[in-house]
Amino acid sequence: MDKKVQELLNQQVNKEFYSAYLYLDMANYYIDQDLDGFGNWYTIQAQEERDHAMLFIQYLQQNSIPVELDAIAKPDKVFQSPLDPLLAGAEHERYVTSLIHDIYEAAYSVRDFRTMQFLDWFVKEQGEEEANADAMVNKFKLFGDDPKSLYLLNQELATRVYSAPSLTI
Repeated sequence: MDKKVQELLNQQVNKEFYSAYLYLDMANYYIDQDLDGFGNWYTIQAQEERDHAMLFIQYLQQNSIPVELDAIAKPDKVFQSPLDPLLAGAEHERYVTSLIHDIYEAAYSVRDFRTMQFLDWFVKEQGEEEANADAMVNKFKLFGDDPKSLYLLNQELATRVYSAPSLTI
């Protein structure tokens, strides 16, 4: 496997674990605000990101590439309102999409079709993640100023359950 592709894949492991930390930080913010449904939603987001990191690790291992684990940065976002984490989450998903595209582009440039096929799932997943993040922002903007509507939205988010990714490598 091309050295640059290896490096980007290894970097993505750390980025996915950082995403999990970021979403746990958001979950903690919401739980502190007594918005446990929002906290649940972001706790599940953190679980998904952890699983994404593990998929990258598994892919590297199956291709006999050493996995390089780096320190995970502490999330540095400061949230002033319940809308802030939602906006930060949507922005972060767009950032992660750009990272996946960068790896895909590097793999494409060296005709690494196996890595491109592996990344196809992540390209689709990121489309879903961006859509979900944008929907959360839109719902909050529609309902967040009304306490009854915010209560109902929080209740809706509390019903989300974790589902592990079905990607087989």
